Amino acid sequence: MAIILDTLPATSAADFGHALKSRLESLPAGSLPLQQGTSQGGYVDDSDISVTVISTRETKGRRQAKIGVFFTEIVVGCGCGDDPFPVNAYCELLISLDTNTAEVKFEVIQA
Repeated sequence: MAIILDTLPATSAADFGHALKSRLESLPAGSLPLQQGTSQGGYVDDSDISVTVISTRETKGRRQAKIGVFFTEIVVGCGCGDDPFPVNAYCELLISLDTNTAEVKFEVIQA
């Protein structure tokens, strides 16, 4: 999955983590590959996510960040009286930003 984050390439290295967090939290629902991070076979409610920047690094032409994303997983089909029900969920993503094109690629590294 690739999206464009055109405001980040010009961000200084010192401000990159803060800018990335803010930009990711403001993306429209469905922009991040969180379905791969569900643990109970439910679906993602990412209308209210929280992003934590774990680490960042910069190489020639590319910035990378490891982030944690807190979201809600909606679990259905368990036969419970309160079906469907929300569950707090978390996954970690590796983000790779091409500083020339502003294209960002995501990879789920921990569900």
